[in-house]
Amino acid sequence: MTDQAYDALRQQIITGVLPPGREMSELELADVLSMSKTPVREALSRLGVEGLVEAFPRRGYRVTSVTVKDMNDLFAVRAMLEGTAGALAAINLTEAELERLDALADASYVRGENTSTQSFVKANEDFHSAIARATRNPRLHNLVVSHLEECGRFFYMGAQARDVNPETTNDHHRIVAVLRERDPERARAAMVEHNENTRQGLLRALLDRSDSVLSF
Repeated sequence: MTDQAYDALRQQIITGVLPPGREMSELELADVLSMSKTPVREALSRLGVEGLVEAFPRRGYRVTSVTVKDMNDLFAVRAMLEGTAGALAAINLTEAELERLDALADASYVRGENTSTQSFVKANEDFHSAIARATRNPRLHNLVVSHLEECGRFFYMGAQARDVNPETTNDHHRIVAVLRERDPERARAAMVEHNENTRQGLLRALLDRSDSVLSF
């Protein structure tokens, strides 16, 4: 039951159903999830370790805010990790893996439609994960995946705030084209450029929202 509560609450936080700053109690969440307070309490403890919720004695819990510094720090690390992943993948990718990347690069969504947005974000994560897996370095792959998961809230916020279909599709197909050239340094540069394009687009979109969820 704890795992079920954790998965459900984490998904709601990542997708914005429980937005940054939302206050909640164990009893409220237990009612929503139709379970006792104990697994909810244990799930909230795990989410607290991940930095997704904050606990306040005698007051309950709050979904943590997202800050510009959080985003900049996260994308700075991603640039280093995924730049290296791109360079190694350019050497190791098979033709079948390149074909799968091309297919993932075609993913799109309808803004405001939750199901297609979730599918789009999943395809984006799969695209980056597949490149990291192609490095043939499991440790690097695990690091990239963990940072992709940490970026989840930002990806959903960005996709909900603006139409990211054109830039994501174009960047992803450009990355695949560079990977096909088997040039490690060009692949590294393409991954770093894509990371920066995503960061800047997210920052502009989220700061322009009237209910801006970003703080400094």
